[in-house]
Amino acid sequence: MNIETIMIVDDSAMARLIMKQCLEIAGYREKKFIEAINGKDALEKLDKEKVDLVVTDLNMPVMEGNALLENIKAAPALKEIPVIIITSNSNPAREVELKNKGAFAIINKPISPAIIHKVCSNL
Repeated sequence: MNIETIMIVDDSAMARLIMKQCLEIAGYREKKFIEAINGKDALEKLDKEKVDLVVTDLNMPVMEGNALLENIKAAPALKEIPVIIITSNSNPAREVELKNKGAFAIINKPISPAIIHKVCSNL
């Protein structure tokens, strides 16, 4: 899959920066990055921009990553976008639920360039 535009969704500016740096080190340095502060913000931006990959935190105010995933997978124009979920709450049952809803991968914090590279090499 050709990834040109990556959306990073997290309510923490520092977490978005860390995600971006990990993605750049993992081989996505020359890509376009779009940032969103929650799921609602992300959906509004997805209406205006073509995005090839969404990397989202699970726990956020306004609209969390789970609801964002459901909205992306329910929208015909968006459903093919791979969604990677980042979480600090490791929960195997929740991971199965997210995979069943269409998540491409679930990554437990802390994230690293090596983990991002491994997950994204399967895109």
